[in-house]
Order: sequence, then C-alpha cells, then structure tokens
Amino acid sequence: MSEVFDLACALIERASVTPDDAGCQDLLAARLARCGFTCERLRYGQVDNLWATHGQGGPVLVLLGHTDVVPSGPPEDWTDPPFTPTIRDGRLYGRGAADMKSSVAAMCVALERTVARHPDHPGTVALLVTSDEEGIALDGVRRVARTFVERGQRIDWCIVGEPSSRRRLGDLIRVGRRGSLTGRLRVLGVQGHVAYPEMALNPIHAFAAALAELTATRWDEGDAAFPPTSFQVSNIAAGTGADNVIPGELTATFNFRYGVASSADGLIERVESLLRRHGLNVELAWHRSGEPFVTAEGALREAVTTAIRIRCGVEPEASTGGGTSDGRFIAPLGAEVVELGPCNESIHKVDESIALDELDALPGLYEAIVERMLGLAG
Repeated sequence: MSEVFDLACALIERASVTPDDAGCQDLLAARLARCGFTCERLRYGQVDNLWATHGQGGPVLVLLGHTDVVPSGPPEDWTDPPFTPTIRDGRLYGRGAADMKSSVAAMCVALERTVARHPDHPGTVALLVTSDEEGIALDGVRRVARTFVERGQRIDWCIVGEPSSRRRLGDLIRVGRRGSLTGRLRVLGVQGHVAYPEMALNPIHAFAAALAELTATRWDEGDAAFPPTSFQVSNIAAGTGADNVIPGELTATFNFRYGVASSADGLIERVESLLRRHGLNVELAWHRSGEPFVTAEGALREAVTTAIRIRCGVEPEASTGGGTSDGRFIAPLGAEVVELGPCNESIHKVDESIALDELDALPGLYEAIVERMLGLAG
C-alpha cells in the first residue's frame, strides 16, 4: 500500500472519539518534526490542538483538519470493528475514514513532500489540527483563533480537509458556509386539570400561533452566494405524561442557518419581538456557533480549481451549502478559505469508508495546491 494509506490506518485505529485525540497528534507531530517543522501543542481544557509550521514570514498557507471523530455506535452494527482499518471492495473502512482522518493523513504527507522538494520555499506552510471539531467546538480551532489574534498570527489562505465531494473527488468545493444560530426556548404556562382550562394556561396552545408564524416567516431572500435563511425546530416537548393534566411549560429548540443577507442580531431581535407580540411568558437563550463567510473568486479558489481540473479531470462546483466547519473560525482572521476533501456519502454512518483511489489521490492534490499558492509549481 501507500504512505498515505499507512498513515490513515494508523490514525483510524486510534479511537479518538471527541474530544479525545488518543495520540493522533503525537503521531503527526513526530513525522513533521523529522521534516523540520516546528510543532507547538496548544491544549485547552480536554482538547488537543497541534500547530506545525515550516518556513517563516508571509504568505501563510494553512492546511486545517481534525483528529476527533463521532462515536461509532454499537460495534456489532459494523461489518468490521469500527476502529480496525479494513479493506473491502476497493475501500478503506473505519470510523473517521472519510471524516476526516484520510484528509489529515493526506495533508501531512503533502506537506512532507512539499518541504522535501522545496526546503527553502517562500512564506510559511502549516498544519493545524484539533480534537474538538465534532464536539462543542469551544477549545479547538475557535480557541486557537483567539490565540492567533492575541499573537498577531496572520493566515492568508486556508484549505480545510472536510469531505466536500459528492460523487467523485473534487466535484464540489466549499467556498463558504452559512452561519448557525440556535435558540432554546421555555414557554411558561400554568399547570391544571384539563377539565378546568379556565384555571390553567396551556403553553402548547399559547405557543401554537407564534410557532406557526415563525415557520411561515420569510426571513430574507438570500443573495448570490447564499440561499434564503432557513428556520427549523429540532426539538419540542411538553406534558407530564398524564392525559388529564395541562402542562405548566413547553420547551423548544430551533435553529437558523443564514447567509450575509441577515445577521444573528437581527434574527434574534425579530424572534424576540414576535414572541412579545404574541404575549408569551418565555425564557430564551441563544447560542451562536458561527458566522457566515464566503471566499470570493481569487488566488486560492483559482489554485484549487486548477489543481482539481488537472489532477481529477473534473470542474468543481463552488458551494456554500452544508453545515458548519472549523473554517468559520479562520475566515474572520482575514483568510481565504476553501474546503476540499473526499466524498461524503458515508460520513457519521455505520461502515464509514473512503475509496482507495481517492485516498491515494489526495496528497498529490493538496501538494499541487500548496505549490501553486507559494509559486513553486513548475
């Protein structure tokens, strides 16, 4: 097998369920240190972050990934043990194979090859990996980005190894992401007997009209880069379990995914105004997990597109869809950010896997982008 295959397997067999790194970053740091990288460990709380750099000054090009994975679920549901790398039908199976230990392995190998061929390259190349992407994402790249701001650490370009592709490697790249805003709502009523509704206040009935208006609202029209803002209720609960009791409260969790046509502050104000207008007695807490960002056409998008066209034989679609990624913490530093990785059809699923030909192609693809961005391509 190949060098990237061996490294991907070594990472997969480490059961790094978020936020446990399980030694993945030790393995990466040891390899990169042998190539002359300066490796800094940034541990915050239970989270490990690795910042490995080679070269000095600008421009600064960062390859960004995560070593943590989601839980595997019951191991007996897998064809083979989830943390035992297994080859079957031309694919490598194991938790993290697609999201995103193969990309991390490919980035490491690409950087090793780059500095071996160009030891005196201009600027700085770096690998940033965290063990807090699949979890609450507080002490991972979000926290590292604050450290970078405090230090004055610049980042010009960032390639995120998230599994972006749909049917074949390189057919889709992410050039931005929507913002994510979550509301946790408690509607207060008065508990009572269902036979005496005049002596109670049913929070389900009270919230129904407001919920209908929330779901029917057109929050914005979107723009050229982003679709219209979406509102989705993910959880709603009320009741005591008895069929003759009016509940005293209702809880609901909802989420906005929004582009630059709306702001988190604006959405919060509109929701709170709507709830006041309906006369509800509520408690409402908000969580902002990331602001929207988009990378305009420029040097990084051109280099990524050209490399994909040459090495993969496809013309990538540029998208801002999907969920969130750690790119949302790097973009506010002033960096151009593009996400490029393997196909994503199996991520977070039982029997997660990556095609072996995709895995073998990834290091060369990342290396080609790095060389183009640093002016090293022949």
